[in-house]
Amino acid sequence: MKKTILITGASSGFGLMLANKLHTEGHNVIGTSRNAEKLQATVPFKVLSLDVTDEKSIEEFTKQLFETVKELDVLVNNAGYMLTGLAEETSTEAGKLQFDTNFWGTVNVTKAILPYFRKQEFGQIITVSSMMGLITIPMKSMYAASKHALEGYFKTLRFEVNQFNIKVSMIEPMWAKTNIGTNMIAVDGNIAEYKNYKEQVNKYIKNGLAEGDDPSVIVDKIIKVINAKNPKIRNIVGKMAGMVLFLNNYAYSMFENAIYKSVRSAK
Repeated sequence: MKKTILITGASSGFGLMLANKLHTEGHNVIGTSRNAEKLQATVPFKVLSLDVTDEKSIEEFTKQLFETVKELDVLVNNAGYMLTGLAEETSTEAGKLQFDTNFWGTVNVTKAILPYFRKQEFGQIITVSSMMGLITIPMKSMYAASKHALEGYFKTLRFEVNQFNIKVSMIEPMWAKTNIGTNMIAVDGNIAEYKNYKEQVNKYIKNGLAEGDDPSVIVDKIIKVINAKNPKIRNIVGKMAGMVLFLNNYAYSMFENAIYKSVRSAK
């Protein structure tokens, strides 16, 4: 069955690939971007303007969306970015900006759509989280915190909206070869004692991204969740996904110690 699917952050990465593939499959796809006119000139699907950090923008977007479509089947929360840097060197302001996009932006878009889902008595919410919503690595404190927060929020929401036939799922990708590595926003810190540590961790992260999954693996997983009759809340995808689930549930310290060992051995 063809569906009407909304994808936030559809200008690049997973969002763009997903929107193009779903459009090719015949779905009615609506993507969002802060530069909607520029993106619309390059893609075959409908693009609407949205800044997830601006509540007025969300309000105007929601009104425009439901003037464009009568019903919405699926919301894919994909908009976000990665802040990278040591926890001690990350300012409160930078952390708040990370949460404004990754957490509050996603939550506020979802809350704007929920009344329509409740009224039509069906809907599906899929949120792109990360393996770092389950475990974490150095230099990603605020990014990981924002993804952990999303996990908690949507796991709770799943209980509350089930009565309205609204399905809630999380997608937790491993390393993937997208532009997230090049589009990371780095914290400007200069605590001397961390210099060598940061160099070694950055090498670890660079290697992880280089050996990551093709983004199509994650896109296919999202589509599988869209098509599932009873989608799961947790959907880990990528190389070593089973190991990550094990680590998350039983052995977080093993992962932590492995990173420490890798960093120490490189000194």
